[in-house]
Amino acid sequence: MLSATAGALLAVSLASTPLMQRQLSPAQASVFGKGGISSRGSLKLPELTRPVNILVLGAKVLTTDLAAPPEKLKNLRYQALVNSFDGLTDVMLLLRFNPETKKLTVLSIPRDTRTYIPDHGIHKINEANLYGGPALGAKTVSELLGGVGIDRYVTINVQGVQALIDALGGVTVFVPKDMKYKDDSQHLYVNLKAGRQHLNGDQTLQLLRFRYDENGDIGRIQRQQTVMRALMEQALNPTTVTHIPQLLSIIQSHIDTNLTVEELVALTGFASQVNRSNTKMLMIPGEFSAPGEYDASYWLPHPAQIQKLVGQHLDFGTTALTEDQPATLRVAIQNSIPQNKGVQSVMTTLKGAGFNNVYQDNPWTEPLSVTRIVAQQGDVIGAESVRRSLGFGEVRIEATGSLDSDVTIQLGKDALQPAKKLLRPGLKDPAEGRSESRSMINPAN
Repeated sequence: MLSATAGALLAVSLASTPLMQRQLSPAQASVFGKGGISSRGSLKLPELTRPVNILVLGAKVLTTDLAAPPEKLKNLRYQALVNSFDGLTDVMLLLRFNPETKKLTVLSIPRDTRTYIPDHGIHKINEANLYGGPALGAKTVSELLGGVGIDRYVTINVQGVQALIDALGGVTVFVPKDMKYKDDSQHLYVNLKAGRQHLNGDQTLQLLRFRYDENGDIGRIQRQQTVMRALMEQALNPTTVTHIPQLLSIIQSHIDTNLTVEELVALTGFASQVNRSNTKMLMIPGEFSAPGEYDASYWLPHPAQIQKLVGQHLDFGTTALTEDQPATLRVAIQNSIPQNKGVQSVMTTLKGAGFNNVYQDNPWTEPLSVTRIVAQQGDVIGAESVRRSLGFGEVRIEATGSLDSDVTIQLGKDALQPAKKLLRPGLKDPAEGRSESRSMINPAN
């Protein structure tokens, strides 16, 4: 471990310049935050010195996207992937690393989000990179979020994602359903079976690129969040930091960023130590446009909800955490267990606690032992109030639930166990004879 760390430090000392493959003009560079974001002592790995926002752009560039594709690809009879960063962005993420609160926030921005791109008018947000590279992408995202500052950017293409997954040893995830799709014009072939399985880089790309179901790109975002959380839990750990030079050597031709290697080490080191409960995965609030409403299909953002989300989770603005009344919360139930009586029991319990808008949604196909209470819109207080009323389950801040809900309950086997109650922090548990603030206790009640 010491040897690997020394090697990583040596690599950092030799590679402290940005890993940029595209040049930014002074005006473009001014879009991003000034000043350093990390520091390191003589015997320590680099550490974050302040909260930072990183824009991640995932590009998929085809030969038909370029006016002058590479010579060796010109005569192909299909649209081949090109190792480029200059096309539309299928993936847009804003990552906030906050060493002060020890939290990591991931905000997914749907590629079809209808918004204003400076100097270009109203378009889908994924066109910003095409028109003006990462700087215009960052400026557009900042304005969509009401002025949130962006410190750095990372652009990675699909070839880089595949190489990175393979370098990390693959990822184990639950594929929610059989996925089969063929597009000969792009040589895109998706063939995955439902169930928990270990995926290599190519298979993970199939899961991430599939969007041919009722939720289209939003369903793909939900699967992206599932893969990201799985990677954090399985592959991201303190030893990962020591392998950054090797990982970079594998994907370096597929990544463009104004981060230095030292800053990448600091970000990875921070992320590897964040607890799962402190990792939040959100999505821009909005709704699908109606058929024929516009000239194309859009995700229509909700400005008021965006302002609330930004204030509560990106530490920007003045919106404070407020507790919504149970009667106003939209609570969806997705059952993952065969017995339907668990659903009826949960609905009865919640309605008795004042939650009037509770409904059953499509089943959750992954069998769960522990119920997940998903803060779909980032409303952690609402999700916690649901958990307190039920007395079981774990709260997750992510956008993997029912799209129209505020809170989604993905019901697990623990729903069939005897009812339990949660004591408020500081109250004494008469059964255990000790103070308890978080555990589910006193099953006799």
